[in-house]
Amino acid sequence: MNNGDLGHLTGEQVTLNVGGRLYCTSLTTLRRYPDSMLGAMFRGDVPSLRDARGNYFIDRDGTLFRYILNFLRSSELTLPCDFKEAELLRKEADFYQIEALLQRLGDPARCPRSAPYPSDSYDELLELCSTRKLSKYSNPVAVIITQLSVTTKVQCILSAISCSFTKWNKHMMDTRDYQVSFTFGPCDHQQEVSLRVHLLEFISKAGFSLRNTRVHHMSERANENTAEHHWTFCRRVRKADI
Repeated sequence: MNNGDLGHLTGEQVTLNVGGRLYCTSLTTLRRYPDSMLGAMFRGDVPSLRDARGNYFIDRDGTLFRYILNFLRSSELTLPCDFKEAELLRKEADFYQIEALLQRLGDPARCPRSAPYPSDSYDELLELCSTRKLSKYSNPVAVIITQLSVTTKVQCILSAISCSFTKWNKHMMDTRDYQVSFTFGPCDHQQEVSLRVHLLEFISKAGFSLRNTRVHHMSERANENTAEHHWTFCRRVRKADI
């Protein structure tokens, strides 16, 4: 089946091949959370892949996508009583960047280890932060400005981001000690989502795993709210590798 162009799919059936499993849904369901990777993908902001039959292809866990899709349909998380893959589902929710689902799943539980870490190793930490200033007076709420920052003491990661993400330089990239930041204006919201999806993929390929997520809301002025989304990642490194 050939799904056709996104512009002709609104309200129609979409078929996805996720890790070899086929799922049928609607474009409206896939776009339920606009800031998610699926929202960006099916808005045309992120390049999509097709399988041999023309279905949209996502190289992720096809079995767990059942719970992702059901959450998109109802905004409710329903799992079997004997469900034992919460940590894997959390990683899938993080890949698809569905904040509401991540909040339902809660902070990642520390996994039990059969043996302690060797004394000659340590954790490298990396934090991705999205800070949005929102207007209280707009209906729907309008984004005034967004800053997307990566903070880490791993200088090779910061240098690689500075060199690899030059497409977004026009959005005021600022490089400091331990941090690379991108600032987006009110008309660049979709660009910010696209950059965030690419950064998360880059961070994952660099060997970092999600440790926790958190969301913080605060009021700065009478007419503004600030929403902060944080993702903390870590990877295990031996001191001898430095």
